[in-house]
Amino acid sequence: MSFHGGLLGVMATITFAAWRHRVPYLQLMDFAAPLVPPGIAAGRLGNFINGELWGRVSDVPWAMVFRGAGPEPRHPSQLYQFAGEGLLLFAFLWWFSSKPRPRGQISAMFLIGYSVLRFLAEFFREPDSYLGFLAMGMTMGQWLCVPMFIGGVGLTLWSRRRPH
Repeated sequence: MSFHGGLLGVMATITFAAWRHRVPYLQLMDFAAPLVPPGIAAGRLGNFINGELWGRVSDVPWAMVFRGAGPEPRHPSQLYQFAGEGLLLFAFLWWFSSKPRPRGQISAMFLIGYSVLRFLAEFFREPDSYLGFLAMGMTMGQWLCVPMFIGGVGLTLWSRRRPH
C-alpha cells in the first residue's frame, strides 16, 4: 500500500475517532500529525534494509547496487526519504507544534512538508515499473503530492481565517 492510500485510511479512522469521542476532527489531526514522520522514517529504513523501492541509476560516490535492481549502482532513495520525510519533517513539526497555532495549521504543515519532500525525493527514486513516467515526465508519487500540497495550502488559508 502506498503512503497516499494509507493517509486516506488514517484520515477516515481519525474521522471516526473524532466522532466517537466528540473531539474536533482537526484537533485530533493536529495532535497526530507530528507523530507520523517517525513511522515514515521506520518504514523507509525497512525499505532500505529489504532492498526495495530503490533509486534511479546514478554515478554518485554513495550509489549502491541493490539485489534485484540490476548491476548498476543506484541512489539509496530510501535513505533520502528516511532523512527528509522522516527526520527533517518530524523536527520541523515538533518545533512548529510547540507553540499555539490555529486549529488545522499543524496538519496543513504536515501536508505541505510531506508533499514537497516526497515530490523532491521522487527525482531520485525509480518509478514503479508498471507505471513508469506519466504526464509531464512526473511519477505517480509526484502526481499524488500535488493534491496534498494544494490541500495543505487550502487548509492553511482556511484555518487562518477562522477565529482562534
